[in-house]
Amino acid sequence: MKYVLLFGALAALYLTVESKTSPPKVQVYSRGPGEYGKENILICRVTGFHPPNIKIQLMKNDEELPNSVQTDLAFESDWHFHLTKHAPFTPQSGEKYVCRVTHGNAAPKDYSWEPNM
Repeated sequence: MKYVLLFGALAALYLTVESKTSPPKVQVYSRGPGEYGKENILICRVTGFHPPNIKIQLMKNDEELPNSVQTDLAFESDWHFHLTKHAPFTPQSGEKYVCRVTHGNAAPKDYSWEPNM
């Protein structure tokens, strides 16, 4: 009987945690207008996700940008989390810039930066 109660409690906890899973909302943008050959800051804002296990990478042509900085993990009153990561970059024509987000056990997903040209 004791094991049945324990199993029931663990199952209820698992279902509660699973029901709180929320995929991230991702925005990729630059601080200034997207102009080729001009220094800028690439920014990736990731919001509304739960649980908090997430990896954010700023990529240029499938290689991680150096000197990226990530904010501390923060959360709202409903326990949805948000993070921002940014890195200096100088966009060039023909290069691809993305924010790669891996949330929990899901496969990584790329979100592209689009210049304003």
